[in-house]
Amino acid sequence: MNTKLHTIGDGAGRPVRPHLTARQTSDFKEAEVLLLDLPAARVVIADRGYDRNKVRKTVTDQDIEACILSRKTRKKKVSYCTKTYRKRQKVENLFAKLKDGRLIAMRYDRCASIFKSAI
Repeated sequence: MNTKLHTIGDGAGRPVRPHLTARQTSDFKEAEVLLLDLPAARVVIADRGYDRNKVRKTVTDQDIEACILSRKTRKKKVSYCTKTYRKRQKVENLFAKLKDGRLIAMRYDRCASIFKSAI
């Protein structure tokens, strides 16, 4: 049961749109599923795993600012607001709160729908 949880969180750090994938799936491939029809937002804050031009274009096409840290291997670094990026702590806290519950941290449920309902 190797899965990875992707989610969109709101400003208060609550999960809005959870999405489960296989553990070996790359982050940016699943970003397209999450970033389509975003709820009303001004900024999307994400980590390096989501740093692709296609992801940035998807976000900016919806008139939302993308605050994504550049990958270390990117030849031309993309600028970002460090003050805004510090708010990514809310995303990290969201996952920390979810993993406080042993049910979610250990992934006891074999069925994905039951696991998502626990989230």
